[in-house]
Amino acid sequence: MASSADNGLVNLSSPYSAEQSVERLEGLLKSKGIPIHGKVDHGEHAAHVGLKMNPSVLLMFGNPKAGTPLMIASPTVAIDLPLKALAWEDAQGKVWLTYNSPEYLAERHNLPQDLMQNIVLIKDLCEEAVKA
Repeated sequence: MASSADNGLVNLSSPYSAEQSVERLEGLLKSKGIPIHGKVDHGEHAAHVGLKMNPSVLLMFGNPKAGTPLMIASPTVAIDLPLKALAWEDAQGKVWLTYNSPEYLAERHNLPQDLMQNIVLIKDLCEEAVKA
């Protein structure tokens, strides 16, 4: 179901549209009390300047109680926080939900192992969002 490349991205196949995938993830986040910090609809923005692109919606989320200790331990992780998930449609019409693997973020920013529980939830949330 998931593929992880050397760049740390995990791509989950979604049976839903990009917008539905994001809506499902938003619902899960709200049900768990996880703040949503922003949503960027890249396709909508492209249309505003006369360009057309396949659907691509970025959702930013996370709890400061979880993220702040990470940023204190390794300030550079702030470039990757809040956590993000991207729902996008490829050239063949297939929809994906993509996120940075927590292990990749830990390696990239030399995060302490005891703080990993603060970001591993992204895996379960994204997998649940694309479950048929």
